Amino acid sequence: MSGDVADRAGAGFRRWYDAEPAVRWAAPGRVNLIGEHTDYNDGFVLPFALPLRTVVAAAPGPDGRWTVCSELADEPVEFDAAAADEPGRVDGWAAYVAGVVWALRAAGHHVPGARLAVASDVPVGSGLSSSAAIESAVLAALVDLGGLDLPTDRWPRLAQRAENDYVGAPTGIMDQSVVVRGREGHALFLDCRSEEVEQIPFDLDAAGLAVLVVDSRAPHRHADGEYAARRASCERAAATLGVTALRDVPAADLDAALARLDDDETRRRVRHVVTENQRVLDTVALLRAGRVRDAGPLLTASHASMRDDFEITVPEVDTAVEAALAAGAYGARMTGGGFGGCVLALVDADATDPVAEAVTAAYAERAFARPHTRTVLPAPGAHRLP
Repeated sequence: MSGDVADRAGAGFRRWYDAEPAVRWAAPGRVNLIGEHTDYNDGFVLPFALPLRTVVAAAPGPDGRWTVCSELADEPVEFDAAAADEPGRVDGWAAYVAGVVWALRAAGHHVPGARLAVASDVPVGSGLSSSAAIESAVLAALVDLGGLDLPTDRWPRLAQRAENDYVGAPTGIMDQSVVVRGREGHALFLDCRSEEVEQIPFDLDAAGLAVLVVDSRAPHRHADGEYAARRASCERAAATLGVTALRDVPAADLDAALARLDDDETRRRVRHVVTENQRVLDTVALLRAGRVRDAGPLLTASHASMRDDFEITVPEVDTAVEAALAAGAYGARMTGGGFGGCVLALVDADATDPVAEAVTAAYAERAFARPHTRTVLPAPGAHRLP
């Protein structure tokens, strides 16, 4: 799509509703620097918000009715309170909007009827959390329109409820947290149990570095079912080990914990989660000390663990990681839930083009679809636009 995403949202609103929007809210996509599949295990994650964003333009509508249009859909979707109050009644992309209405109403808020228009630069299905971006932008717009008494620190949990309980995707709290609370020049260190956050300096410019994001173009293969299977396996393992969640298994006690499990697959799943939590803590310590380059090997170790122990990578993402490392990246890993999606690589700022070219050449050798690459810096979380 051409043009600024905020302008496109406004244009979409004027096209469908022949009126001007009252508010416009932006919410970004995200990449997770490190900490994959640790969130629903009550563990630690370190994502940051992207300059790519979803914008919702909105204005009041008839009470108890919501209409939403998207630049990716031919027609608007309209639903009433009865449909919003019954998970599953609204499906497809509009379910994320209805889910937010449901979550707000279930929390006891009077949600204003509204007309909404959505535009986005966050690619769908790439592992950059387009779902959390639309949920958070819609939530912010509805809170604004209704003057709801809802502090921003409560927004992530409501947006997550929309995705878990209305849409039916069993995601953790990470995506919505960073999409709402991200800060320019920082990564968000999140304790997924307590929901405590710390803004960790991640000033790539000052370090002469960049993060290259490679959209692998790999379709998500059985992602929903496999994601749910990994989560169920972790929960069973925690029950066997007598802990609330795998976060409660210290890295120092990992070998003893693995010895208590009956099958190798479960042991590998547990090993990934426990070692990944430790990698997050180690990365945070390095960033606090300003040693950004030194975090590279932790990123690469994270990818190896996802590939070998959690078994959630695919040939396209493995190829992107291998090619980036061979071209000089300090570290590289898949980011997101797996089975497709994106790879991030920590590179020198003047090396982004050569590394991107190396990945593209490796894809051509294997007859994969040409990857999309972009350089990103940590960006702000959800915010109101003028």
